[in-house]
Amino acid sequence: MGKRDDLIAQYAEDLKNKCGMEPDMDLLTKVTIGCGPAIYNADASTVASSQASELETVKEKFLMKKLGLADGPELMEAINKVIETYGKSERNKYRAVVYYMLTKHFGKEAVYG
Repeated sequence: MGKRDDLIAQYAEDLKNKCGMEPDMDLLTKVTIGCGPAIYNADASTVASSQASELETVKEKFLMKKLGLADGPELMEAINKVIETYGKSERNKYRAVVYYMLTKHFGKEAVYG
């Protein structure tokens, strides 16, 4: 197994144990690949959920640009719900896991077709 496979396994663990959901491994793999080289960078691989600017970036770059959603209060509500599910006290919220949960939340799996 390569480094990416190890990370995907780690993300699947987080989804099961911290978020209480059974991951769709095919989708999780595609979302992880979609994150690109950011998953290998300690800072970029996680979402700093306590920083408003970071959440704004998730909204603009992922929800609006990647998933093609229109701006609205429901986007930030969904981000906050995902952060809540992951656990506010959880220090490392992996970007791929957050993106995966947002993709599922909005039913946008087809984007990763």
